[in-house]
Amino acid sequence: MFWFNWFWWENIWMPINVTWAHFVDRDGLVFPKAHQLYATIPYAFVLLIIRFFSERYIAIPLAKALGIKNVRRVKPQPNPVLESYFRECSKHPSQSDIQGLAKKCNCTVRLVEKWFRRRRNLEIPTVLRKFQETLLPSQYWYYMAEISFYWSLLFTLGIDNRRKDFLAHVVHHLAAIGLMSGSWCANYVRLGTLVIFVHDTADFWLEAAKMFNYAHWEKTCNMLFIIFSIAFFITRIILFPFWILRATLYQPTFYSTTPVIAYFLFNGQLLILQGLHLYWGYLIFKILKRFIFLKVSNLLLQKEVEQTAVQKGQICRRNGLRFSAPKACFCVPLATEKLVFLVCCLPLLD
Repeated sequence: MFWFNWFWWENIWMPINVTWAHFVDRDGLVFPKAHQLYATIPYAFVLLIIRFFSERYIAIPLAKALGIKNVRRVKPQPNPVLESYFRECSKHPSQSDIQGLAKKCNCTVRLVEKWFRRRRNLEIPTVLRKFQETLLPSQYWYYMAEISFYWSLLFTLGIDNRRKDFLAHVVHHLAAIGLMSGSWCANYVRLGTLVIFVHDTADFWLEAAKMFNYAHWEKTCNMLFIIFSIAFFITRIILFPFWILRATLYQPTFYSTTPVIAYFLFNGQLLILQGLHLYWGYLIFKILKRFIFLKVSNLLLQKEVEQTAVQKGQICRRNGLRFSAPKACFCVPLATEKLVFLVCCLPLLD
């Protein structure tokens, strides 16, 4: 009981002269209630069930329609010694370790190398598996759906494909659940809705780009990724820090000279999110910079080849020789292929 009263202490959540009694339903006004958040846990399991059936009965037929094939990888022969080393020691053994394992298993070094190569391939998700994971009204249902969605992501972190920015995603999901739950309990619903909307604006463009990348629709993938980049920088690098963070950091000081604990709690989590935005924005900027540099280099190289072909053609005509100009467009697809590869490596932004 002590911890319950301490957690809901009004000095933590409310400004001066504001109590929980001000948030009791009256005169047709309905306020958010903390106990409503309990519904997000069963909703999360409902989303997991929907995801289970959609991956099998929607994503797979759609992937087949787009030409994405399920590649079956060859499983290595069962070997308890090598499996134990793979799980407990290293997935990439050194040459000396391979020789030692070969002697221990009474087989050749080449067979051990082949076993580890096939075993590592089993850890890499297929394109179809990536496509399956990518396929994924009122403020009350908006909040419930969002919080349930992030709970479902946390529940499946152990079985989903592990990405390079795994830790960043864990921090992001926990901060998102904490922010949405806290803003709902403290009736900061309008500001919380803005934060959620800003984050949702760019995400689906990236998911769509990944889907078309797995289907090898390169031009569509590149166009969607560029739209995603523009939406990301506008919403998370401009709108979020200069409008929403500015409102949460400075405007409360105009109404109260004594900030409550919730002020530091919520703003701390918002600043963590902004740090993640800057980190992901840096990665996106590197991808765009490399893509633009390759595109310009290819255009310059194409122009140089065309000029050389024209000069050779003029020389041949003066000498009475026939000359057929070579095609200079061989270098253009390189930039496109590079962008498609980088989109595939880009982490899922939430």
